[in-house]
Amino acid sequence: MIAGSMVALVTPMDAQGGLDWESLAKLVDFHLQEGTNAIVAVGTTGESATLEVPEHIEVIRRVVDQVNGRIPVIAGTGPTPPAKRSN
Repeated sequence: MIAGSMVALVTPMDAQGGLDWESLAKLVDFHLQEGTNAIVAVGTTGESATLEVPEHIEVIRRVVDQVNGRIPVIAGTGPTPPAKRSN
């Protein structure tokens, strides 16, 4: 069982609507350093309805890889992502 602080991690976007991978990595580092007990990637902050399927999967993959087993990562499986968006 997971106890403590579980954060629904926001997925940062750049000004053009693309994923901001550097900011995502910084957020994960912050939560690891500050004692967050689990991270929910693509979870309930609204991005699951706007990311395309490959983006959704890539966010989860990167968070899991970066966390590297130090704390649990819960993969958000919210609504079906939309058709390809235009930037």
